[in-house]
Amino acid sequence: MPSTIRLHRVIATKPEKLYRAFLEPDAVASWLPPYGFVCTVHELDAKVGGKHRMSFRNFTAGHSHSFGGTYLELVPGERLVYTDSFDDPGLPGEMVVTVTLKAVSVGTEVNIEQQGVPDVIPAEACYLGWQDSLDKLTKLVVPEISE
Repeated sequence: MPSTIRLHRVIATKPEKLYRAFLEPDAVASWLPPYGFVCTVHELDAKVGGKHRMSFRNFTAGHSHSFGGTYLELVPGERLVYTDSFDDPGLPGEMVVTVTLKAVSVGTEVNIEQQGVPDVIPAEACYLGWQDSLDKLTKLVVPEISE
């Protein structure tokens, strides 16, 4: 049965900056792939009904996998809902990712739920990958560089 992954973080930045990090292609490519992977964003049309497509390449082994989906809901600074499907037939099904952002006294509370992770992917591997990604996301959005 497909897994559901749930993550929670508080990141010391504004919700609007975090929201942009999920929708700007260069930003996504910089933080979404776990350590040891590089990302190419092939398409990212950040609107409801818009598509996204990207690939992750294992920098050591050279193998890559691609995936994409559709944006279902976009509420600036608050919420994103999108689908993801792998191109590999060995990783079947459609995942739904829901990201909620809430301003709190020290920054932004981030909750991520990834539903429908294929059975062949161990839940602990997803958690490990997301931990890497969220670490990279934090390093992207926390600095306030004025110029």
